[in-house]
Amino acid sequence: MKKIIVFCTSIAVLLVIFICFLTFTIDKKPVINESISVEAFKDGIHHWNLEHEFRDYPRFKAYQELEIADNFIAWQNADGGWPKNIDWLGVLNVDSVRSTLKEHYKTSTLDNRNTYAQIDYLARVYVKYGEKKYKKAALRGIEFLISQQYFNGGWRGWDTDAITFNDEVMTGVMNLFLDIVQDKDQYRWVKRSLRRKVHKSWDKGLELILKCQIEQNGIKTAWAQQHDHNTYEPVMGRSFELPGITANESCSIVNLLMRIEEPSDEVISAVNSAVKWLEKSKITGIRVDMVPIKKEDIINHEYPYDNVVVADSTARPIWSRFYECDTNKPFMSTRGGEKVYTLAEVDPERRTGYSWYGYWPEEVFKNYALWKKTLMN
Repeated sequence: MKKIIVFCTSIAVLLVIFICFLTFTIDKKPVINESISVEAFKDGIHHWNLEHEFRDYPRFKAYQELEIADNFIAWQNADGGWPKNIDWLGVLNVDSVRSTLKEHYKTSTLDNRNTYAQIDYLARVYVKYGEKKYKKAALRGIEFLISQQYFNGGWRGWDTDAITFNDEVMTGVMNLFLDIVQDKDQYRWVKRSLRRKVHKSWDKGLELILKCQIEQNGIKTAWAQQHDHNTYEPVMGRSFELPGITANESCSIVNLLMRIEEPSDEVISAVNSAVKWLEKSKITGIRVDMVPIKKEDIINHEYPYDNVVVADSTARPIWSRFYECDTNKPFMSTRGGEKVYTLAEVDPERRTGYSWYGYWPEEVFKNYALWKKTLMN
């Protein structure tokens, strides 16, 4: 009887070992922790898709974290940054794709939520798996971000040499630096010498953000997409991005400021003022519908529809992307740079290919309510 019990116990142990082996080897798929998010790369992948309608190559799954991280290492430029608008999950021949890119598109940039997103992913992979090559690549990326900071504390985007909040250029870097400053899990390995450099960059960036907050009749409101390096005044981005207060990018700034663990009085005032402006600037009585269009009228395969403003007294509040700095009147623009005040006047290509309206402040309002409670405690 004892021999049977010993035999059965041995079989059970072997089965457990076999199951564990399968668990940790099949597709390298972690089953204990959730996969590291690839949400940050959607914008870059979307822009790749705009130029590549037919995509017949394989793609990595979100759980294939080491393969994705190796992809980032393969794409990292010599300066430590990354080019933009790549299918980061695509199983592509890096050298072949690079050879097809124009020289400018090979350069490192923060545009379209780029470079800081790769750094954060690599840092998380390093902490999770412990392989030093991912730490090394992340460190090179952090040094690149520091090197790209302007004298005023800002970072520029792709299209305009200006302090750039568009596409979360500034806020993306600043969120990453805040994670390091506040010693988040994925950055606890950062050495003190580099941490000091990051902290200095963070302080300069925060000071700049507060300087750029726009005033209307002496009252602070929010921010523009781009600000001048010297005057801090709103400036034009692309031809259809005229100077104005922007609801979208301002929400990213407010969410960043509310992440600061011990905010100064100046930061608290900036947040309160911006939230008041967002509440004041909401638009009621309309919604934007995506209306299907004929195949022959489709301009880009990624947008097989038109955007149409519809009157709706029951619609939830919506916000315009842009507001005039002096009147606070919502506006839009044609591709050629003509200011217009209705979506119907915008070129069809820009009407669908750009977010002129959105619900960005909804998240801010939720975060703000929690933030206020935290301040009172």
